[in-house]
Amino acid sequence: MIGTEAFDQFVTDNRWAVITTVRSSGQPSSSVVAYAREGDTLVVSTTAPTLKVRTLERNPRITITVFNDAAPFNFVTVEGRADIEREGLEPATHLVFENIKDSGFTEPEDLPTWLETQKRVIVRIHPERVSGVIR
Repeated sequence: MIGTEAFDQFVTDNRWAVITTVRSSGQPSSSVVAYAREGDTLVVSTTAPTLKVRTLERNPRITITVFNDAAPFNFVTVEGRADIEREGLEPATHLVFENIKDSGFTEPEDLPTWLETQKRVIVRIHPERVSGVIR
């Protein structure tokens, strides 16, 4: 379970989040991502050359704030550590595409080739602390 029962359900029900990593200067860097849940971890598919991957290679601390897309704009923030996975990406990537399918995004027909061509990785987030506001 991720946090309380209400937080856990909120993370399961939503698909968009902001992740924040720490630059070498100590400054935070944030970006909007699609994510999926795999058990009690969260997975994000991104390209290897991104700043988020470079910062996580140096410092695995990460915060992901899951939000809904309608008022009253609830959120759940998960602080934790991230692993960067470079192999066996298809199952987690499929979960991300499944989570965002109602947003108009479709999984590429040839997922293995797409993963290689796009230089994709999976950022797997292991929750350590959970907080948020659900009204």
